[in-house]
Amino acid sequence: MTKIKKVLIVGGGFSGMSAAIELRKHGVQVDLVELDPDWRSYGAGISLGGATLRAFDRLGILQEFLRHGNAADGVELYLPDGQRLGELPTPRIAGPDVPGGGAIMRPVLARILAQATRDAGTQVRLGCTFSSITQDAEGVEVAFTDGQRGRYDLVIGADGLYSKVRAAIFPDAPVPAYSGQAVWRAVLPRPAEVKTAMMWVGGRCKPGVNPVSATEMYLFVTENRPLNERVDPQEFLPQLSGLLAEFSAPMLRRIRDSLDADSIVFRPLEHLLVPRPWHTGRVVLIGDAVHATTPHMASGACIGIEDAIVLAEELMRAPSPDAALQTFQARRWERCRMVVENSIRLGEIEMAAGDKAEHSRIMGETLMALASPI
Repeated sequence: MTKIKKVLIVGGGFSGMSAAIELRKHGVQVDLVELDPDWRSYGAGISLGGATLRAFDRLGILQEFLRHGNAADGVELYLPDGQRLGELPTPRIAGPDVPGGGAIMRPVLARILAQATRDAGTQVRLGCTFSSITQDAEGVEVAFTDGQRGRYDLVIGADGLYSKVRAAIFPDAPVPAYSGQAVWRAVLPRPAEVKTAMMWVGGRCKPGVNPVSATEMYLFVTENRPLNERVDPQEFLPQLSGLLAEFSAPMLRRIRDSLDADSIVFRPLEHLLVPRPWHTGRVVLIGDAVHATTPHMASGACIGIEDAIVLAEELMRAPSPDAALQTFQARRWERCRMVVENSIRLGEIEMAAGDKAEHSRIMGETLMALASPI
């Protein structure tokens, strides 16, 4: 077991909170700093696969997710006119009694994780981040933006796609790249007939809906968008409505008529895969800071949370911090690379109206790989 007694986590997103929860189970003192003073999570719904629900079970938040979100089996597939094509199966990875997928509002999931983080005994400081990181062979000295200083056995950078920790320790690391697609999301009342995720394929864009609670669902529309240009929020409603206009499926017609501009979220899709190593000395990166993926496999949150679980495991059983970080890297690289690169390829096929058989094969192979133990 490593002599890791005190850890700093920079970033209070899903990966950072998960790392805090897991480390506190082993009695490690954890400080977590989050720049946002209100600890907010932006966005609408988030779709989750069975591997994510398995990770929730490990964290101890699965029952809270089931209470406040929605879990269901399968993804129903339709043509633009509403004709049913079939169903994509979702294996019950989290256990025989737990459906194979689900969804929840991002802010709701963030609140669940934040409560579990505090309940675990994590020392959380909001409106604060690091101003400098200096390390030696035995630990890391950190200066904070609130004037405080601290010394830690390990620093975990979990501060997302535009990570400041990454920029500080790996200044030559690649930067996020635009994928050529963007996604629109909106929160809507859930009709009784929406039991699980539904997608309409074969049009110029790819819409879908997923229930996020007993009363709500969220709409997602993936659009091919060659240029990463800012969209004026005043244009959100007319642009999203225009994308849905080509679909004659009755449900999408009703959704189009009920759109509310205030609930629409637009996000260009970016991705990032930082080459190994993901650590230097006693500073390590996890989650979107090193492997941000597009949502084609609904697994971005999953692989970040899995990072936290695996890192805690290795820190508790390896003979030294360096050995723990080396083994963490070895366990995580291929799985995370697969999700990022396969998601990118799925987007490329969609943009080119390419081989549907290849698209299906990649999705199936990725789902099978994610079902394997972490």
